[in-house]
Amino acid sequence: MKFEVNRDVLADAVAWAARVLPGRPAVPVLSGLLLEAGDDLRISAFDYEVSAQVVIEAVVAEPGRALIPGKVLAEITRSLPSEPVRIALDGSEALLTCGSVEFGLITMPAEDFPSLPAMPSKVGAVGGGVFATAIGQVAAASSRDETLPMLTGIRIDIDGVSVSMAATDRYRIAGRDFLWHPVHESERHAAVVPARVLVDVARSLRGGEVSIGLGDSVAGFESQGRTTTVRLLDEQFIDYRSRLSTEWAMHAEVRVAPFIEAIKRVALVAERNTAIRLSFSAGEGGSADGRCLIQAGGGDIGRGAEVVDARFTGDDIQIAFQPQWLLDGLTGVETEHARISMDSPTRPALISNEGDDPDFRYLVMSLRLG
Repeated sequence: MKFEVNRDVLADAVAWAARVLPGRPAVPVLSGLLLEAGDDLRISAFDYEVSAQVVIEAVVAEPGRALIPGKVLAEITRSLPSEPVRIALDGSEALLTCGSVEFGLITMPAEDFPSLPAMPSKVGAVGGGVFATAIGQVAAASSRDETLPMLTGIRIDIDGVSVSMAATDRYRIAGRDFLWHPVHESERHAAVVPARVLVDVARSLRGGEVSIGLGDSVAGFESQGRTTTVRLLDEQFIDYRSRLSTEWAMHAEVRVAPFIEAIKRVALVAERNTAIRLSFSAGEGGSADGRCLIQAGGGDIGRGAEVVDARFTGDDIQIAFQPQWLLDGLTGVETEHARISMDSPTRPALISNEGDDPDFRYLVMSLRLG
């Protein structure tokens, strides 16, 4: 194996593939990146659950393959000067040269590297920006508790041209709907994909279109020469749609940016695991032009309060939330105003985009008022 490649292109591709390398590999070869030189250069990583493969242009003098320690290669390529990089396999050593820099890296047996799962059959495609935004909106509500795998995933429901994503950690539910380009408009699919993988895929996107494939046990995501596959979680999931479409007695509309900033300020005096209180009231004579009083603290640190404008309909209400849960929902709102729908201080509230049929909904549990 012998090839030459642009330094920046190589460093970027190696860093992207190396992101899935396991911290504690089940077998030593899983700590390596497989480099395969043919018509182009293919770089692969795999940990039996998640695979990453990227294809880049290279001038190949001798085809071949080598398994090189991945994290070391990522650190080296990131630090190289802006010169073409040459890598040649010489016995059990991969010789890397770049300008006056030279490294000899001991390779691992490439024949021991497991075969990567094939990209499953494509079911549709969506713009990278829409895909990344949707994942960012729902992933905050996924659980980090690995003892309940279902809750660590994002549920994807596909019905023709419509896609719904949802996540929950039992204390909140986030849902986002969007349109996409299915391969077959009559098909329906459902899958639960690990949220951490989807978040990682979304971070690595650079625009363009994302193709999604679904198999019996594997999902695949492909964009601009980069492919990620991941083993699916159990398809079992809560009936999130019914919980996000409840009728509500009270509605408040607030400007998102000022509301978030006010909550962050007031929360500075909120002690750990304590609530922030929102008091909504209508204007004089029951008009919709009302206000929201934001309060926190009252313990050893002190207390804080701020008033923001809010269009409010319904009976006055005081309701409390865990501050970060509240902020996670508001951050997902893409419109200038957010709608907060409530029934009582003891029931969850719904945060959504403004409009009659919002594509983003976030149900968050309220906390007991102290």
